[in-house]
Amino acid sequence: MAKMIPSPNSQATGIGSLPNSDPVEACRDVLEIFPAFPYIPSLPSRGLLERIVFNDSEQLPGRIIRDERLFFDSSSDHTAAMEQVYMDYVEKNFAPYALHTEYSSAFTEMMKCKLPHVSILKFQITGPVTFGMQVVDEAKRPIYFDTQLADVLGKMMALKARWCEVEMQEKTGVKETVIILNEPYLASLGSSVVPVDKETVKANWEDVATLVNGGLGIHCCSNTDWDFVLGLNPSVVSLDAYTTANEFLLYADTIIAYMERGGVVAWGIVPSDPQFFTTENTDSLYNKYLEIRTRLCNSMPEELFEAQSLITPSCGIRFADRPMARAIMQATAEISSRIRQNYT
Repeated sequence: MAKMIPSPNSQATGIGSLPNSDPVEACRDVLEIFPAFPYIPSLPSRGLLERIVFNDSEQLPGRIIRDERLFFDSSSDHTAAMEQVYMDYVEKNFAPYALHTEYSSAFTEMMKCKLPHVSILKFQITGPVTFGMQVVDEAKRPIYFDTQLADVLGKMMALKARWCEVEMQEKTGVKETVIILNEPYLASLGSSVVPVDKETVKANWEDVATLVNGGLGIHCCSNTDWDFVLGLNPSVVSLDAYTTANEFLLYADTIIAYMERGGVVAWGIVPSDPQFFTTENTDSLYNKYLEIRTRLCNSMPEELFEAQSLITPSCGIRFADRPMARAIMQATAEISSRIRQNYT
């Protein structure tokens, strides 16, 4: 079980990527728009190594990058490197799993900022399931289907998450952190086409949760088995509420029990895709959020709902320019401000 974070009281923050190519500019935009609950963005437009999965792949045993894809070299013996990951996990030796500038330029830049006034700082890394389903061996089989490699991935990402939270606290002065595992491939839970084993997912989660001292959450921008995900007891569950709120709310009893335990729901009510964002305005999105609030608050205290909610974009803002990305973030902040003025 992850450590629960302080109640965010419907503050606003961001999710994952931004279209910026300048990390200084990206961090400045985030700190301006989300001053109380900032996040560290990824900047995939800067190059291959800053894209999802690639940005967390530096320490993967047997890694091959070819034709802008990630492969595991199954033709060679990587036993020693894999055993080192196990040893590092047991000894909590997370220093070798540092995140370097070429993989996350905005992380490096944000570490130059002193943020003692910030209540909590958020960062997102690739989850073991999504990592393992995106990286394939020489036979083009996802390495997550290899039991031993899946186990290694859980421990490798645990070490990276631990390094990140320590770095965030030591460099910026923040007292609270939350690491979010980016897990769109959790949509495969229960799939007969691309099945993901729940016991393996749970074991990976427990590996990371055991090593991380601060908050640990999950972002899944697709529909999934929310009963299972909420049952893992993450600090934060982040979803695309703009698109999948109806499916999520089918688990109302589980959601309420989760929030009663101190869990936070990050409601991604502002579409991150410009195609959808331009069809909405702050009023329409605010009203969509109120519909969600009304449905849940018929069965739970309003005060609890407000305390355990975050307001976010639906996903990372990659397919936009900087002015559009700022508009999406500012709409998120405005909706949060209205909620806090009217209900908290």
